[in-house]
Amino acid sequence: MGDGTVTFTSREKCYRCYRPQSSCMCSFVRPISTRTRFVVLMHPKEFRKIKNGTGHLTHLSLQNSELYIDADFSQHRRVNELIDDPDKSCYLLYPSQKSILLNENSIVDDEKETVVFILDATWAISKKMLRMSENLQLLPHISFEHTKTSQFEIKQQPEAYCLSTIESTLCVLELLKANADEQIGEQDLDGFLDPFKAMIRYHQGRIDDPVVIDKDTLRYKRRRS
Repeated sequence: MGDGTVTFTSREKCYRCYRPQSSCMCSFVRPISTRTRFVVLMHPKEFRKIKNGTGHLTHLSLQNSELYIDADFSQHRRVNELIDDPDKSCYLLYPSQKSILLNENSIVDDEKETVVFILDATWAISKKMLRMSENLQLLPHISFEHTKTSQFEIKQQPEAYCLSTIESTLCVLELLKANADEQIGEQDLDGFLDPFKAMIRYHQGRIDDPVVIDKDTLRYKRRRS
């Protein structure tokens, strides 16, 4: 509208990326095909972070992926089905003293499908999820070393080395490709973070040009300087 007013309805949500329709990131997603199956295990608190969560974007960006929401996955039917399948090699992306470094090791068994479980939560909550989920405790851990800095400029990371879920997944994909465990094109990898970067640009724009609610019309209006 000419007066700079933006109408808003709480029901206007994209049920693919779970963001408001006004900030839907689906048009930036270019799903890539992988031999590896990725399973995003999202904590309910992370699910509520519709404005800056990257778990959904990670799932949408990977054709061979699944996403489940819970705090304790001990009795989760599908998760246990994957873990118990003799034709699958399952790993948990989790840094620990016993983790297998992807920088130095291949994890692919040509006779089995590789499955990588990813905990989508804060570092503190992911520890709790692992403590609660007895089935996940039995999985071998994988991790990686990197020198990257998170591009999550709208969110403070607990440590300089911490990455978002989608950034961590990209690191895994790059190392799987380097180990010849995945045949992924460079163009696919280069565009993997596009929805994440678009999300950041959107929120930076809202920070630079914030909105306030007009209580009389129940519409958002851009703040005038």
